[in-house]
Amino acid sequence: MPHAGWSDFAFDGIGTKWEISTPEPLPSAVRRSFLGVVEDYDRSYSRFRTDSLIARLAREPGTVVLPAGASELEVLFRKLYHLSRGAMTPLIGSSLEQLGYGVDYALRPLGHPVPAPRWEDVLEWNGSKISTSAPLVLDIGAAGKGQLVDLVATVLRSAGITEFLVDASGDMLHSGAEPLGVALEHPYDPTQAIGVVELHDGALCASAANRRAWGDGLHHVLDGATGRPVETVVATWTLAASALEADALATALFLVDPKVLDEEFDFSWLKVYSDGHAAYSAGFEGTLFT
Repeated sequence: MPHAGWSDFAFDGIGTKWEISTPEPLPSAVRRSFLGVVEDYDRSYSRFRTDSLIARLAREPGTVVLPAGASELEVLFRKLYHLSRGAMTPLIGSSLEQLGYGVDYALRPLGHPVPAPRWEDVLEWNGSKISTSAPLVLDIGAAGKGQLVDLVATVLRSAGITEFLVDASGDMLHSGAEPLGVALEHPYDPTQAIGVVELHDGALCASAANRRAWGDGLHHVLDGATGRPVETVVATWTLAASALEADALATALFLVDPKVLDEEFDFSWLKVYSDGHAAYSAGFEGTLFT
């Protein structure tokens, strides 16, 4: 609960825990709207559901028409794909499955890492329409949770609710007059914090190698060009106007020089490397503990 006396509405969706905090309890109609938005998103984009739209493309090549918000994902993924020279890609699903992070959650590698297919070879993505020339395991997780946070916030604003915190287990969107202090989880000890940041009318997203990790050095942030987990970075945090962008950039910081991202996006960031040192942008308004 971000502020004393606020009300919380918690639920599970897209494989993570959600908590919506507001000054007053949410009407039941608004709660139902949340659950409907989350279910629709999952049914469209989840690679873990056999009945989702993108799961069809894993079985055979073809064309699917996604919800209108897919065009925002396309623009963002296309830009980051080029900036990262293919390291950040929505085609990373097969590489994750190769390392054991598949539909069955076996968490046992099937063999050596495999690079993701090249976008320009197999994928045509124009707005909400996606066509593939081969069976492909799409994974939009690097930005999808952030986009869903934004969609949930849209439901709140449509209901006339202007003060809130949407917390999707690491991806947060805040709206209101009173800022919120958020602790930054230690990448090697989840019970400790390495600092605190002030969140005010914007999004804070995090990505860390200790989340969705399994096996010896295996975790969910892969370099699409090699199919291997990133070893040099262990955690990132980003502040941006939208959760969609903050979420995607938190992953991009594992794969792209921050100077390159600074030239293309309006955001601030903190990055912790595996050797223990940290770097941050000039606009990152947080405090790191020593």
